[in-house]
Amino acid sequence: MKLFLTTSLLAAGMVFHVPAAAQSGPGAALSLEQRTALRCSAAFAIIAGAQATGDEKALGYPPLAERGQEFFVRFSAGLMDSKGLTRDAVAAMLRAEAQKMSAAGEVHQVMPSCLLLLEGSGV
Repeated sequence: MKLFLTTSLLAAGMVFHVPAAAQSGPGAALSLEQRTALRCSAAFAIIAGAQATGDEKALGYPPLAERGQEFFVRFSAGLMDSKGLTRDAVAAMLRAEAQKMSAAGEVHQVMPSCLLLLEGSGV
């Protein structure tokens, strides 16, 4: 299972490459695994919201309202513990990531890797 997660994260890392110039601010100190989980949490929130409104393309993915939220809750708790961040700081990071991803129209591009990460997480 660990090999599967590592492979998924490496594949996701290729999709989620962050240029050095973009690595400033609160998210700069995050590991690749943490940045990937943050990006996937944002993608899950975007898709779950779109699923709730009946968006056809979003409905093509597995339901994410519960599992996506649970993934984010577990990730957030781990991030707060490991980095000493507040809940508000983590929420702000998620909002910024979701806004950036929405503006770039990237959510559907990252979903295949994020779904692999979700499956490997056991959530």
